[in-house]
Amino acid sequence: MEQSQVATVPPERIRYRLTRLQRLLAVLPSVVLVMAFQVLIWWDGGPFGPLLVSGLLIWGVLPVLITSLPFGVTLTPSAAIVRNLRRRTIQWSKVQAIQMESFLGSRTVVIYEAGGRCTRLRAPITGFLSWDRSFEEKFHTIGRWWLDHRGPDWAPVPPPGAQWGGPPASDRNPYAPPA
Repeated sequence: MEQSQVATVPPERIRYRLTRLQRLLAVLPSVVLVMAFQVLIWWDGGPFGPLLVSGLLIWGVLPVLITSLPFGVTLTPSAAIVRNLRRRTIQWSKVQAIQMESFLGSRTVVIYEAGGRCTRLRAPITGFLSWDRSFEEKFHTIGRWWLDHRGPDWAPVPPPGAQWGGPPASDRNPYAPPA
């Protein structure tokens, strides 16, 4: 029997966003604290009606607004389009490394650029209140996408401040006054 081997076409773009649960759980602690504060004011004899209505309006609308923001990254053949509070495009040819780092108890993906700038992605992310079972797979997909699309002219660039053939860069704080 002859089997047909159909070549799979790679996707034109890959998009990673925070899941709805991750977005809601990020806002949940502040909502609980504010609502608990309002209940304490009511128990102390404060006004319940206006305080509750304003609290529900503020903390009912705020999570909806935050959860509707498209935080994440879109991988295209030429660049990574990062969406945090603003949109930023990082060309694959300017990327020097993609690493997984721990930050505030969560593991995130960080993109290092040739000019020394590092960009921490909002998605994919995994941690205590934002668990993502496929985080490792997403991290490796971003890394493979960079390796496949960085171009044949890509070359590693030394970190800012390092010199070719000079002494290695020190591990101390570069912004500290000289000793």
